Amino acid sequence: MSVMTLAQALNGALDTALDADDRVVLLGEDIGRTGGVFRITDGLLEKYGENRVFDTPVAESGLVGAAFGMAIAGLRPVVEIQFLGFSYPAYDQVINHVARIRNRSAHRFTAPMVIRIPYGGGIGAAEHHSESTEAIYTHIPGIKVVVPSTPHDAKGLLLEAIEDPDPVIFLEPIRLYRAVKEEIPDIYFTEEIGPARVERMGKDITLISWGAMMKETRAAASVLDEHGVSAEVLDLRTLSPLDAAGIVASAEKTGRVVVIHEAPRMGGLGGEIAAVIQEQALYSLLGPVRRVTGWDTVFPLKRSEGHYLPSVERILQAAEETLEN
Repeated sequence: MSVMTLAQALNGALDTALDADDRVVLLGEDIGRTGGVFRITDGLLEKYGENRVFDTPVAESGLVGAAFGMAIAGLRPVVEIQFLGFSYPAYDQVINHVARIRNRSAHRFTAPMVIRIPYGGGIGAAEHHSESTEAIYTHIPGIKVVVPSTPHDAKGLLLEAIEDPDPVIFLEPIRLYRAVKEEIPDIYFTEEIGPARVERMGKDITLISWGAMMKETRAAASVLDEHGVSAEVLDLRTLSPLDAAGIVASAEKTGRVVVIHEAPRMGGLGGEIAAVIQEQALYSLLGPVRRVTGWDTVFPLKRSEGHYLPSVERILQAAEETLEN
């Protein structure tokens, strides 16, 4: 067992995968000699060589397209795109080729590849560096979308994603890279893609979130507990496929739900979660499902980030309104 940050856990997962399977290759912009913009691949070029860890041109569509070719040819490529806002040029490759190959080829071909993408705000980055548009990827049939919020889940889910016979978008919350530490096994282990994790049991209200917003969600649950409110905290971990059964079970248990996400409210995944709850657990609800989200505007620059990101105070306000029903 070792105490690791989320960034170290991801590096350890990639190291473990490269060591265990010769088909695994890493590619992306600056991932080799500099170890990636957030140093997640640090040291792996030196250990495994340039045939398995290599830098690509600054061309997201090209590198995802190249990885797609590698995947259907039998390799297990792991792509790094520097920021979610930089992934849009590759969206054509993802939606038209990566996600469709199994269906298009009548299951003769699959694309066992992982696209790692740092995402989210809160680090004072420039425009296009703080996007939280995960919903556009959950809308595509044929790919899975995974978001860890702890070092343990980061390693286990990434190893599971690399083993998966189909493509996985693996979103990494930038704000948590070095903000949390946890003791995790040094051995090869996986976490199942799909099931949400009940991080905290409760009976009065359910707080649902994922990624970086789990930090504020946990803090809000602790404040509620101090005031005699038992909050259940659900970390989705996988956004597609969505764990509808787990979400509904928690909603039926508590009768009150608040969904928290960093992305804009309009078209955000919170609306889908609310719809699932109201379709399958309507008669258990004691009040409407509430959402605490980012605003429907371009992510602001550093000075205004605190006004954009959902805060503990906003979560508590939504919880209070829900509990009043």
